Amino acid sequence: MPHTQVPTARCAALVGPYLSGKTTLMESLLSATGAVTRKGSVRDGNTVGDASAEARARQMSVEVSLATTEYLGERWHFLDCPGSVELAYETQCALMACDVAVVVAEPQAEKAVILAPLLKFLDDYKIPHILFINKVDTLGDLRVRDVVQAYQAVSSRPLVLREVPIREGDRITGYVDLVSERAYHFNPHNPSDLVEIPAALKEREAEARQEMLEALADFDDALLEQLLEEVTPDTTRVYEDLAKDLADDLIVPVFLGSAENDGGIRRLLKALRHEGPDVAATAARQGVPENGTTVQVFKSFNASHAGKLSFARVWRGTVSDGVTLGGERVSGVYRMMGHAQEKLAQAGAGEVVALGRLDKAATGDILTDKGNLGKPDLWPEVPPPVYALAIHAENRNDEVKLTGAIQKLVEEDPALLFEQAAERGELVLSGQGDIHLQIAMDRLRSKYNVAVRGHAPQVPYKETIRKSAEHHARFKRQTGGHGQFADIQVEVKPLPRGEGFRFEDAIVGGVVPRQFIPAVEAGARDYAVQGPLGFPVVDFLVRLVGGQYHAVDSSEMAFKTVARQAMQEALPKCEPVLLEPILLVSIAVPAEFTPKVQRLISGRRGQILGFDARPGWQGWDEVKAYMPRAEVHDLIVELRSLSMGVGTYTWTFDRLQELTGKMADKAVEQRKEMLAAS
Repeated sequence: MPHTQVPTARCAALVGPYLSGKTTLMESLLSATGAVTRKGSVRDGNTVGDASAEARARQMSVEVSLATTEYLGERWHFLDCPGSVELAYETQCALMACDVAVVVAEPQAEKAVILAPLLKFLDDYKIPHILFINKVDTLGDLRVRDVVQAYQAVSSRPLVLREVPIREGDRITGYVDLVSERAYHFNPHNPSDLVEIPAALKEREAEARQEMLEALADFDDALLEQLLEEVTPDTTRVYEDLAKDLADDLIVPVFLGSAENDGGIRRLLKALRHEGPDVAATAARQGVPENGTTVQVFKSFNASHAGKLSFARVWRGTVSDGVTLGGERVSGVYRMMGHAQEKLAQAGAGEVVALGRLDKAATGDILTDKGNLGKPDLWPEVPPPVYALAIHAENRNDEVKLTGAIQKLVEEDPALLFEQAAERGELVLSGQGDIHLQIAMDRLRSKYNVAVRGHAPQVPYKETIRKSAEHHARFKRQTGGHGQFADIQVEVKPLPRGEGFRFEDAIVGGVVPRQFIPAVEAGARDYAVQGPLGFPVVDFLVRLVGGQYHAVDSSEMAFKTVARQAMQEALPKCEPVLLEPILLVSIAVPAEFTPKVQRLISGRRGQILGFDARPGWQGWDEVKAYMPRAEVHDLIVELRSLSMGVGTYTWTFDRLQELTGKMADKAVEQRKEMLAAS
């Protein structure tokens, strides 16, 4: 569609749980405003959003999708955000760039708890938001007010119903707007028809309208006085209150509709237009400094051929190709429509654009013509990882480029964590769940042509000894020239847990020259990397008490070798035992799921320490327990399964604890097989 001169652009994020219909809603909004000539569908894989191969293969949003349209002379940018809890950080970053969020929810009271984390985030950051109850044509005989009541239980802000449904039997066929008091009949895939308010609905409409006004009067003394005096408030005044209270995140207006059939879409657009805040109000709310031209990056994207793109909101000023932002020269300003790009000469305040080749800019950074101000204090924290896979390239020749490709993925998605576990010889990719990591692995294949496989990481077991031993070791080799000779006597003793490795020099009389003693310690440390059970050895003392040397044939290498030999022969005599890491785990769930969590912990060899109310979360508990690390790998999968997807946990290392019996034997056997294979 042609782009005419329009006022400052605005931005709305479409958020909500998986399967609530966000991508379909964006298609409906784009269709209603003429941005697309034919409405796509998720099922057919032809929507503007979810354009990536990873999204279409799963029929779900896996990244923020941008779309631009114009409505009644104003430009609007819509951000279709992932609904999966595993991709929540991507959604949170996008929300920081929007003026208003549309929370898309299904008309199912039992699913209300799924919205709790999202609604709390919106209120914690004071982001204005509207609740759009989608799929109302599937509501059946359940009352809208009961659905709203269920959602109110998980919202700290009052939900204010803006419409009441018109029913024909058990079907919702339209709605009455409670401000204008006009009734509309849904007309599938077309604008709704204006109709008379059904006589049977007038009493309910008057009751709901009074409830809406009373909710607004909680924040407007003059309106409260009018209601007490039974004076009908002016409609303009009501709209002004709605706009002010929404902008201040005091209320959550509730609208009804069907994105699939385009019902209630234009009413939602009008509410966004008339009641949603503008970019200046949002920049002030976010505390964006007034530094001339100012933009903020909310997503980084490495395109296959075009290089890095930084998705950004222009808070103030004008951005054009070649301008310097954050100390770097912008190479291209693009308006996005899904994956399609339109190059712009410039973009003004309010616009959401992709900026080319800002290689140093990271997600969250505020960029000005003066420099890069970095992330503001008001920016979401990256969530700690809850699931990990050890990965390796299917083709060994790809090992070199694998690390670089993963670094680009982490730049795009800061909720991914990549580390090289040298002690275990593994590359470990961590994130927010199995789906999160599978998407990352698919992107490695599709974007960077690096096929990888993943498996559960090795548990970082250690081993130690239970008793002491004395040992004499000699290393002697004659090779024709100078030989190799070293002789030592050592005492090996267990230490208290957590002491690590300690070396003591008890040589008297120079039987081992001083220059060779560090080599003995180095040799002992070298062997401790892989003890008799195959794991690193900890919490033991090596005491050098005697030895011999040869004036010609002794060397540092000889003494290092004899020390390794001494450890190899002595430690098996010291009753080696396996140590498994024990974690202090804190599991957070709605209180109704706490008993299930306690059973989950017990079933995974955990020791429950107790539970208490989760700070700052009404109706949630926090259960603390000690759990073996071996039991935590897929904990998040079962935890989300029993808590409707909202449960989460954090952990810290607590201690190492002896492990014996069949589990220890199995761990040692697996370690030996792994070492033999490598």
